[in-house]
Amino acid sequence: MRAILLAVLALPAVAYVTPGTTPERRTAPEVFAAARDMPQVQLEAEENSIGALVAGGFGLGALLGWMNSRKQQLASSAAAVAVALPGAANAMVDYDNIQYLGGSDKVDINNANIQAYRQFPGMFPTIAGLIGTHGPYKQVSDIYNIPGMEDKLKNIVKKYEGNLVCLPANPAYFIDRINNGNYR
Repeated sequence: MRAILLAVLALPAVAYVTPGTTPERRTAPEVFAAARDMPQVQLEAEENSIGALVAGGFGLGALLGWMNSRKQQLASSAAAVAVALPGAANAMVDYDNIQYLGGSDKVDINNANIQAYRQFPGMFPTIAGLIGTHGPYKQVSDIYNIPGMEDKLKNIVKKYEGNLVCLPANPAYFIDRINNGNYR
């Protein structure tokens, strides 16, 4: 087995033809015999690791050179892959109570933006601003305890109390109650 391995590895060295010379014609048994007669070289472990390191360096250099010559193609491919692969979205897609954020006649006092109160005359901007800057609330009646709310404003809230709901504060919406960045 060792002889076959040696012969396979040594054949390229025996068959090498130096430039400018004509090759000698040899038969297969002569080539195998020449390979068997070649001196065997024992490499130390340290020499093997240095050779592997040098070979790895050449390989890495070749790869980097190839990548450098193909910058445009690699950039285009990377962009195509980035567009094709779906990214991780941090946005909440399904919110069960989305209708209470301004899409119905009921408004969630813990999560709705102050713009949702425009549908109730007299609530926007003063009362809506007070509700938005305080809270979270445990129940709708807690808005009557907002400091600085006058009786006149409380009477307006009473008129629309049936249209207000109090759901648990959702961090994705609670933070945007005053300014959600949508301007009309």
